[in-house]
Amino acid sequence: MIFKQGRYSGFITPLSYILDLLVINLFTLFLPINFQNPVLFHSYISIAWIILSFKNEFYEVYRYSKVVAILRKLFTQFVFFFLILYAYIGFFKQPLMSRLALGKYFLLVFLLIAALKFLNYILLMQYRSLWKGNTRNVVVIGKSKKANQLIEVFEERKEYGYMFKRQFSPRDQNFDLIACFRYIVNNNIDEIYCSVSELKNDELSAFINFADNNLKTLKFLPDNKNIFSKKLKFEYYDYLPILSLRDIPLHNSLNALLKRGFDILFSLAVIFGLLIWLGPILALLIRLESKGPVFFIQKRTGFDNREFQCFKFRSMGMNDAADAKQAGKNDMRVTKIGKFIRKTSIDELPQFYNVLFGNMSVVGPRPHMLKHTDEYANRVDKYMLRHFVKPGITGLAQVRGYRGEIEKESDIQNRIKFDIFYVENWSFFMDLKIIVQTVINAISGEEKAY
Repeated sequence: MIFKQGRYSGFITPLSYILDLLVINLFTLFLPINFQNPVLFHSYISIAWIILSFKNEFYEVYRYSKVVAILRKLFTQFVFFFLILYAYIGFFKQPLMSRLALGKYFLLVFLLIAALKFLNYILLMQYRSLWKGNTRNVVVIGKSKKANQLIEVFEERKEYGYMFKRQFSPRDQNFDLIACFRYIVNNNIDEIYCSVSELKNDELSAFINFADNNLKTLKFLPDNKNIFSKKLKFEYYDYLPILSLRDIPLHNSLNALLKRGFDILFSLAVIFGLLIWLGPILALLIRLESKGPVFFIQKRTGFDNREFQCFKFRSMGMNDAADAKQAGKNDMRVTKIGKFIRKTSIDELPQFYNVLFGNMSVVGPRPHMLKHTDEYANRVDKYMLRHFVKPGITGLAQVRGYRGEIEKESDIQNRIKFDIFYVENWSFFMDLKIIVQTVINAISGEEKAY
């Protein structure tokens, strides 16, 4: 989920992180600092740098960020880094450390990291301005003074990388929301900018729902209207204020990198610690009871509404309705071994290969069959919002009891409610909590696991 629609700019922040950590660690080799325990010192400054970076949002530099904002981040980061660096001497009692060498080290690290940060900033601006790389297609809804100013910013500040495509005026007699939505979909528009003062409340709601259901980014030119209860983020494009819905946490490349790293390590642990010996046993039992393949492979909807092959241990006899009908209570298609592995969720274990391959995550909204995605997208409001992140083997809705067969309309609505909460409020701690609860539920057994 680090990148969307083939963009690779999400690599920039993790690479900058790694490069800066190399700088602050390698420069200690060229100066006679005389620290007694190299491992302790390198661990100390690395952990301190990471914590400070998160706290100061040191790597949160956007395409519209100003030089002043970068200077402010550099100043804040290195003031605290300086204090933490010299605190090492007293905290770990290092009387032999050279204060002068430590000062030279700090100055060199500051100069190089500052140079790298500004070089990265300038090169990205040139890349967007001259080579038209890493661009976003945008439309503006409104013909107010601020809307026209925003279009001027898009057209004049090429280094921002926004490709202005079209302006719609809600005040025109021939303005048609459906035609507007159709244009946005057909022309691969990435971001929609709405002048709030020109839209009615029902039109605002329509744009919000459309953006949620079609995976588009929606932003607003503010006025004194009370837009809605969601938290808003205040940003500046040049000197023009912009309001946008809060970013989805997993669209932050560092959060996505953390989650992906955990997914790889966790999936490898399960594959080599459990599947490597349990898989052959289950394969033998499945084949002894019924003819057919060991694995059940089904197309499902994943991140950014893309299809992928989802793996499971086969728990049913071969039948033609597997891709169209969910398993229900006392389903005659389920085999004896199938009942056991479904009850304990062991049938889901091959999906750790999906996690390793990058199609899924350990935790996330459960992937649905293609048929159900088409059905619920037209029936359940904001259903498509769950595809802003990778699907998971387990999820918040599942540990809250909303899993298995959809028996009534409230089942899918509650499931989507929890999925959207997860997407908008993700944290690493939440993932760990869901994993622990999933293990507890698998051991104790779940009512709807059939």
